[in-house]
Amino acid sequence: MASAEKIQEKKQIVEEIKAKISASQALVLVDYKGINVADDTAMRKEMRNAGLEYAVLKNTLLKRAFNELNYSEFDSFLNGTTAVAFSKDDVVAPAKLVTDCAKKYPALKAKCGLADGKFVDVKTIERYAALPSRTQLLSGLVYALNGLITGLAVCLNKIAEQKQN
Repeated sequence: MASAEKIQEKKQIVEEIKAKISASQALVLVDYKGINVADDTAMRKEMRNAGLEYAVLKNTLLKRAFNELNYSEFDSFLNGTTAVAFSKDDVVAPAKLVTDCAKKYPALKAKCGLADGKFVDVKTIERYAALPSRTQLLSGLVYALNGLITGLAVCLNKIAEQKQN
C-alpha cells in the first residue's frame, strides 16, 4: 500500500508543478550546485522580495510536468541540481534576478527558462536580464506622461494669458 501512496503523492506533486508552470509568465531553471547555506538563504530572500517563487524540485517530477505540458525542450537540462524561479507577473524578473544572483554567488547558474509560454536558452535569459524591469518601464511611462501633461498645462496657460491681454 505504501507504494501506491507514494505514486499518488508524486502525481499530486507533478500536478502542483504543472499549475505553477501554467500560472507563470516566466520561469528560469537554476543549477545551484556548490552554493552554501548562507548564500542560498540570502538569495531566497531576494527572490521572495522580488515577488518570485523559488523552489528546489526533483528532476524526474519536473520533467514529467514539463512533458505533460508538451515542453520536451527541457529534458536535456534536467540533470544535476535544479531549482526553479517562477514569476506570475513579470517576464523579465526571473531572468534579471537569477543573472544578478549568479554575479553575487558564482556557484549559481541559469540553465534555461520559459517566457510567455516559449522555451528560452541561456543567451535569451541574458538578453531578458538586460531589459528594464516592469517597474522601471512603468516609472518611465509615468515620468513621460507627467512631462506631457505639464507641457500641455503650460501651453494652455499661455493661451489663456494671451486671450486675457
